[in-house]
Parts: sequence; structure tokens; C-alpha cells
Amino acid sequence: MFFSRIRKFLFISYLTDNLLKQIVKAGENQTNNSQTPTMDKKDKRRIIKDFDKLDESIQEQIKLFYPEGFDQSLIHFTDKNGNLVSALPFETDDIYYLVRMTVSEARAIISDDDDYDDEGFLKEGSKLAFEDKYGDLDSLDDDLGEKGLID
Repeated sequence: MFFSRIRKFLFISYLTDNLLKQIVKAGENQTNNSQTPTMDKKDKRRIIKDFDKLDESIQEQIKLFYPEGFDQSLIHFTDKNGNLVSALPFETDDIYYLVRMTVSEARAIISDDDDYDDEGFLKEGSKLAFEDKYGDLDSLDDDLGEKGLID
């Protein structure tokens, strides 16, 4: 449990740091060029979407990554219109997701979801089924370890 929380904290810190670097870099490019900055081809696509509009497979992978619920893992950022938005970060090999939700929406999603128990934890049966289907996210641990974020 403890190491799972540390892993999530480090992952969120890593994603937030990278997101902030991209925002600063884009701002510098706009200041220095009259053209819109172009993203490097190796950068991941970034998608901001509501949880209920995600494919079921992505929802299941998010549940597997956040087995203790979402509300403690939300990050906050300012959108292009200057509004403060809260979102749940999640990353696949190809895409970086920010899943829009408030704390109350995060709690409601978990309480209404049959894959979570009454305490807000992913049920063991669901966890095993998702692990069989998507792996146990060891590749994420490997990536974070290579970047020196976890041992």
C-alpha cells in the first residue's frame, strides 16, 4: 500500500513537471517566433477528456493504476480559457491523458462503480481481471526507475 502511494506520487510529480516544462517551452517559442510552436514528433499526444467519454479499456487501465480511488491523485491546472481545472493524470505508451473531474465527481465515479468496494478500493476480482487483461503495469515501474524516480 505504502509503496503504491509513493509510486503514484512520483508518477504524478513526474507528469506534472513534464507538463509544466512543455507549457514554459511553448510560451518561449511563442515569444521568440510569430509562428505557432510545433511539437517534436516523439512527444506523446495529449488528451483532456471526461472519464465517461473514455474507451472502456482506458477506464479499466486507469482503475488498475488507481486501485484506491482517484480523489487523492487529482492535479490542478489552468486551461486555455484561464479556468482552473482538476484532472486525473494517466499515461499510456502513446498518449498522455488528463481525465477531467472534480473531487466530488471522482468520489461519485468510485462509489457508483461495481469494480470498487464500499471503502473505495478496487475489488480483488476486478484487479486480477484487469491485470490479466492489461498486465500489472510493471513497464511503468521500469520507465520510472530508468528516470531515477523510483528504485
